[in-house]
Amino acid sequence: MAATVQPAPPPAADCSSGAEWGIHADWLWRGERCHWRVLGEENAPALVLVHGFAAGSGHWRRNAAVLAAAGWRVYGIDLIGFGASSQPSLRLDNRLWARQLQAFLEQVVQGPAVLVGHSLGGLVALSCAVFFPQLVRAVVAAPLPDPTLLLAGSSSPPRRRPWQRRLQRWLVTLLCQLLPLELLVPLIAHSPLLDLGIQSAYSEAVIGDRDLHRLIARPARRPGAVRALRAMSIAMALRPHGATAPALLRRLGRPLLLIWGQRDRLVPVQVAQQVRRLRPELPLTVLPGSGHCPHDEHADAFNAALLQWLDQLPAAETLSGPGR
Repeated sequence: MAATVQPAPPPAADCSSGAEWGIHADWLWRGERCHWRVLGEENAPALVLVHGFAAGSGHWRRNAAVLAAAGWRVYGIDLIGFGASSQPSLRLDNRLWARQLQAFLEQVVQGPAVLVGHSLGGLVALSCAVFFPQLVRAVVAAPLPDPTLLLAGSSSPPRRRPWQRRLQRWLVTLLCQLLPLELLVPLIAHSPLLDLGIQSAYSEAVIGDRDLHRLIARPARRPGAVRALRAMSIAMALRPHGATAPALLRRLGRPLLLIWGQRDRLVPVQVAQQVRRLRPELPLTVLPGSGHCPHDEHADAFNAALLQWLDQLPAAETLSGPGR
């Protein structure tokens, strides 16, 4: 299905940098509208930027232009439920987003790509690389969040009986339905609490950054935000073991770079050590002084580390799967 190009919102100066970077477009997937953008030469190798929780493709405002200037065709996608994409009550978990990414690579990018994900986007990129390896050249997770990584050294959980799975599903659904999200989400989205939440992801002061506030606030204030958040909370809590980060890491057959902020309070750098207990050979870059958003907070150091690693990747032709 062809992507339908929509005019981009008016940029402050040009569309090569800032939160409105790139040429914006919409693409229909399974009846849901998906927003995406692109920057760079058409025949350059593809790189897809996948945002984290509560953000959108605009969060790569300090990276896309640098990557494009380095010779990459840079795409940014808004995952279903986030950014300017649809906010349905589907089962929103990393399996569904990996399928969205698979279709995006097949129908829009039309070939394999390097996937660079921030936080939740890193988990989605990892999932896509495991489930659809022919479409993924390599993965960057900056960082890689998943509560199951705290148990990375333990053995696989015992198989639950059908009644146990039904009981868990019922309890999780009930608890998520009882959460007063209809009150909490608008309260946070329209008050200084949102700025405090954003600040928790950064080491340096960002309160007063209007572009950052706007790109987080817009999706949170849309009518479907509560519906999508509740659907995601249920689906992520009920994922099968095979969709958790430890299981995915064990199956991964593509290069993976980990980038972590030294001062990340949301996903502490100790989690990276848990990842490396599973895959000791994985390269890890820790950015001093950075919080949970190293790509935005210390963009120069992030871009340099990323480009240095990308330069070492094998050529796309050496990988199996469709070529560009």
